[in-house]
Amino acid sequence: MRWDNSRQSDNVVDARRGGGVRMAAGGGLGMAVLALVVYLLGGDPRVVTSSRPAPPPDRATSSTGTANDPDVVFVKRVLGDTEDTWNAFFQKRGEKYEEPQLVLFRGQVESACGFAQAAMGPFYCPRDQRVYIDLAFYDELQERFHAPGDFAQAYVIAHEVGHHVQNQLGIFDQVQGARQGSGRREANALSVRTELQADCFAGIWAHDARESRNRLEPGDLDEALNAASQIGDDRLQKRSQGYVVPESFTHGSAAQRMTWFKRGYETGRLDACDTFKG
Repeated sequence: MRWDNSRQSDNVVDARRGGGVRMAAGGGLGMAVLALVVYLLGGDPRVVTSSRPAPPPDRATSSTGTANDPDVVFVKRVLGDTEDTWNAFFQKRGEKYEEPQLVLFRGQVESACGFAQAAMGPFYCPRDQRVYIDLAFYDELQERFHAPGDFAQAYVIAHEVGHHVQNQLGIFDQVQGARQGSGRREANALSVRTELQADCFAGIWAHDARESRNRLEPGDLDEALNAASQIGDDRLQKRSQGYVVPESFTHGSAAQRMTWFKRGYETGRLDACDTFKG
């Protein structure tokens, strides 16, 4: 991506030195909410409910917390670019986009949704409207999932911001209402639709970054599609257990994730991202 003239967001909180951001919600209900969020995102809820601290990442990322920290600068630039996209989209709707904060943490963090460990990967907490990411995940994205590149990393942020857009549009509340009384298979299906829409919203950002700000370079789209493919449920299940159980999917297959990202990327339209139709 071309970042030379991109602005840096003011909404990034580097909490890696302080051991995380502590919120008033604490345990109990907050922890239960975050465990549900982790389940919806396809993770293991035990990484939330366990009180044991997470081990430090294998490869430490820079934690200077200064304006020159390249990790922080990168995240600020990506988040700032998503803000430019969604501020314009909401303005066209006659609405105001409430920009989310992005919290960088190391190992473990306490959000308004409760306590979480880095093992669950990046996540969005709707209760405090914050995106959380341990930058060691980018090492894992490249080395374990074979999805290198700055645009692959940007896609991860754009996907989580996509959940914030869903939250602001009221989609999260609608999904939660639909989940009432549903069985696990139906709940998983709703989770898949939610995640695929966040992929599509990430594609809308990529479309806008290309058309409005000329950010994309040759190979960027391939990086994003490869990342979406590598973290598809079928690929993850095949890698971890040797076989695939489609009814247990929570994010969607590799093909689905690529398809919906491309749909957002090619159209740049919110109405093209209705994964709940049909």
